[in-house]
Amino acid sequence: METVLKGQIALITGASSGIGTGIAKSMAQAGATVVINHSSAKSKEAAEAILKEITDEGGTGMIAQCDVSNEDEVIRMFADVVAAYGTVDILVNNAGLQKDAKFHEMTLAEWNTVIGINLTGQFLCAREAIREFLRRGPRPEVSAATGKIICMSSVHEVIPWAGHINYAASKGAIKMLMQSLAQEYGDRQIRVNSICPGAIQTPINRPAWDTPQALNSLMSLIPYNRIGQPKDVGNLAVFLASDLSDYITGASIFIDGGMTVLESFVDGG
Repeated sequence: METVLKGQIALITGASSGIGTGIAKSMAQAGATVVINHSSAKSKEAAEAILKEITDEGGTGMIAQCDVSNEDEVIRMFADVVAAYGTVDILVNNAGLQKDAKFHEMTLAEWNTVIGINLTGQFLCAREAIREFLRRGPRPEVSAATGKIICMSSVHEVIPWAGHINYAASKGAIKMLMQSLAQEYGDRQIRVNSICPGAIQTPINRPAWDTPQALNSLMSLIPYNRIGQPKDVGNLAVFLASDLSDYITGASIFIDGGMTVLESFVDGG
């Protein structure tokens, strides 16, 4: 991969597994120094293993433990990264989870946990990133933009999802968060976009692909007839963080094998 992110510092939240890991590896291959955020002591070993893979291949980076729904921890994480590397150029707001339930059985704790990580976490991290971008100002020697934020959304910012209403609501809200930030800070050359994955083969959705029967059923929703991989999302994230996409801001980019064209209507519905 071309080193289009050389000299840039990229903080990827929720990077100890799944899509976040794919993004961290792709950005490291593209020349960025990566900060692999993980949420707790339980995920430290996984984060360290990913960092070792990256450094063994010639990349650079560090790990950073932080619960993105905790304001004090987010502020401390950004301060630690700035202390280590001088600044942050790219934030990938990737941390997210599901707590699924039928709506009439959903508890307030299940609702608050998902909104806290998926939405409030993106607010807190984006706020600290923008504060750093404004403090530091442009770095034209490394990027045309003053700073780049990539929000991890989902096809479920537009596709309703019964049984997952807390998750779908968080993703719909991320669309407005992203677009409003792009509108508010575009004149400072801060670019904000969303990646909206469909079915990606990660632990969060294992029941959808871990048996032949489940995978076959999933393919009925995907015209391109394959499940996505974390590297697919990683490649898109590199593009959106690079100067190759410098005129793109406020956009939701869907990476879903065509899921949002609703294959169930291929024969007329």
